[in-house]
Amino acid sequence: MDWTVFAETRLALGPNFVRILGYFREDGTRSVRKIEEAMRVNDPVPMVDAAHSLKGESLQFGALRLSDTAERIEMTARACVERHDTPDDVLELVVALGPMFEETLALLEEDSSPLIERQPSRPPHRRFG
Repeated sequence: MDWTVFAETRLALGPNFVRILGYFREDGTRSVRKIEEAMRVNDPVPMVDAAHSLKGESLQFGALRLSDTAERIEMTARACVERHDTPDDVLELVVALGPMFEETLALLEEDSSPLIERQPSRPPHRRFG
C-alpha cells in the first residue's frame, strides 16, 4: 500500500471518501468476479475491461500490488485477444486476485473507519455503586 496516495485521495475526496470507498468495494467485487468467470470459460475478452477498471480504481487508493496484478492480467488478456488464445498464463494471478482484493479492502476500510480511530485501547473500567 502506498499510504501517501491513500491519504491524498482521502483528503481530496473529503466527506465523499467513505461513499467512494463503498463504490470501490462494489465495483472491485464485480470486476474480480468477472475476471474469475472469464478464467473459468477461458475467455480473455471480459478480462480486459474488468482488469482495467480494477487497476485504475486500486491505483487511486494506493493499492499498488492489487493494481499491478490487475494490470498484468489486463495486458496478458489483451495479448490473448490479439492472438486468439486462452488466458492460461494468468491462472495463478487470477486465483490470487480475490483474496488480494479482500485483504486490500480490509486494510483500506480499517484505516478509514472513524470507529476504529476512536476506540479506546482497552475497555473502560466500570464501577457499580
